[in-house]
Amino acid sequence: MNFFGQSYQTTIMLTTNQKIDNLTVTPFAQKIESPLQKQKITVLQINLGKKCNLACTHCHVEASPKRTEELSPEICQQLIEIINLFPQIETVDLTGGAPEMNYGFKPIVEAAKQAGKQVIVRSNLTIFFEAGFEDLPQYFAENKLRVVASLPCYLETNVDKQRGAGVYHKSIQAIQKLNQLGYGTKPELILDLVYNPALPNQNKFSLTPDQKNLEQDYKVYLLEQFKLKFNHLFTITNLPVGRTKQYLQRQNLKDSYLKFLESNFNGVTVPNLMCINQLSIDYLGNVYDCDFNQMENLAATDFKGKKLTIDKLLEAKSLDVINQIKTANYCYGCTAGNGSSCGGSLVK
Repeated sequence: MNFFGQSYQTTIMLTTNQKIDNLTVTPFAQKIESPLQKQKITVLQINLGKKCNLACTHCHVEASPKRTEELSPEICQQLIEIINLFPQIETVDLTGGAPEMNYGFKPIVEAAKQAGKQVIVRSNLTIFFEAGFEDLPQYFAENKLRVVASLPCYLETNVDKQRGAGVYHKSIQAIQKLNQLGYGTKPELILDLVYNPALPNQNKFSLTPDQKNLEQDYKVYLLEQFKLKFNHLFTITNLPVGRTKQYLQRQNLKDSYLKFLESNFNGVTVPNLMCINQLSIDYLGNVYDCDFNQMENLAATDFKGKKLTIDKLLEAKSLDVINQIKTANYCYGCTAGNGSSCGGSLVK
């Protein structure tokens, strides 16, 4: 057990940091040898918009309180139509920004629950303390939403450095509210936390640590210090997308970080990649293979190579209209070490 996050992180750096002389990155498509094939779609992930009460330094969406982009009523209605039309959708995964702040959050939640889907809300927790959103914990519980919440470390200093001053204490208070409602203890009220490493510096790069071991560290520390309970910890790698990419570029680290990720490529992760059975939809109704492709504007295409939108899915009366998944070099972030996805590690 190690309750000192900085020391734990240093250990990870020392065991994974490598001297990189050649920064030429092998194209990801060449590394995997054959194109990724889409399988039956069971997960619909919807980015409701870029409005957020936080502006985290690692945010790949570049969300903030200043952003205004969000779902329109027309796109919201089409998404509800898709949820009702396709029984194969098992999970509706709502993200943002802070998804709760963007138009369409509650109508989509309620439509998905009525259709018998599991609904995930990716919450930053601090939204509970913003005016007009104080009812969210009770709303989550009443609708049995699965809450996936960012807590990038169990120590205050590390969290506030990534997410802003005071965020750690608000996050702890928010988890306490959820625990009081039964989250983390009742089987139908699942609360998962998300860990991601600090942004790299001076060529000291790190992979995510072992998810199972770190989950145990989180559980013991949070229980002893705050009497908090949660279900699972997801370890997620920082991909060079959005603010993380901008930071790496400012530090002249982008190429070396990509090379580091490539040097830790693990082919075992590939069959479990989240893009294989998922569609990612943006607030304009465009379709992508994953949220990272969405932020890089790498649109999914149909069998004929035409860009996909939810209009075209409805017209085709099918979600399974993609043959090959679009990839880019940042995909090394999902396939390095134990792998990374919206559900955490890909190697069990």
